[in-house]
Amino acid sequence: MTGGSKRRLGRGLEALLGPATVAEARAEGSLIQVPVGLIRPNPYQPRQAFDEEALAELADSMQRSGLLQPVVARPVANGSYELVAGERRWRAAQRLGWAEIGAVVREVDDQTLLTLALVENLQRDNLSPIDEAHGYRRLIDEFGVSQAAVGDLVGRDRSTVANALRLLKLPATVQDMVHAGKLTVGHARALLTLVDGPKIERLARTAVERELSVREVETLVRGGKEPARRPRAPRGAKVDPEARRVEDALRGRLQTDVRVTTRGKSGKVTINFYSPDDLQRILEIILGESYDG
Repeated sequence: MTGGSKRRLGRGLEALLGPATVAEARAEGSLIQVPVGLIRPNPYQPRQAFDEEALAELADSMQRSGLLQPVVARPVANGSYELVAGERRWRAAQRLGWAEIGAVVREVDDQTLLTLALVENLQRDNLSPIDEAHGYRRLIDEFGVSQAAVGDLVGRDRSTVANALRLLKLPATVQDMVHAGKLTVGHARALLTLVDGPKIERLARTAVERELSVREVETLVRGGKEPARRPRAPRGAKVDPEARRVEDALRGRLQTDVRVTTRGKSGKVTINFYSPDDLQRILEIILGESYDG
């Protein structure tokens, strides 16, 4: 999320993410120019992969308009720096061959470094549910933070954190499907009711190959029959490609089944949820803040 839709943060972490713009950082006297080559990635970066197309678009934007928001870094040995926030901007600067980049320097410990990396990705990027879960797990395992405390730190409810962590119980191949956006969190939760790893993998592959809805996967998990293959669209029938692109984007962002139907210039968007916790999770994504009902 961007702008005014940031999540609530615990323990004054918002200030550590730095000013929202280069102009604000310059006005408060915190902006410095740091050699791009002296900066190294955040070792606690939860994001395992960066979208190459999105990076190219960011580089084009920075080439046209310059750096609008400074990166945040912490000093380390030998005059170098580690990123606290802004790795996409730093990578784009590397692509452009910039010698320096505007930065705000903060002194932070390792736990705060991991927390801020999680927060930035949750607020400003579409972090995969698996990367998010791994970030929570690292906070718990490496720093002894409870699930409730993790929620307080990153602005999520404890139940949201707990549900995210459950995804790590899936077989690695199924986690990869969720990470790649082939399965939604709703599909994953349905599969988690099973305990047989090979059966989970088999049903996951079926769900991907057949493009099954969460409801259909739930039916299979309960031992129901596999749904009949969907009939192909009649010859000559047109499927709105823009509606399909919107569906794919919303499914990836909300991690649930989404249906877009159009009629002329109007239409409707149907977003499915499968439990009160799932609804709360979706609302937090849409609203960009904790939803308390």
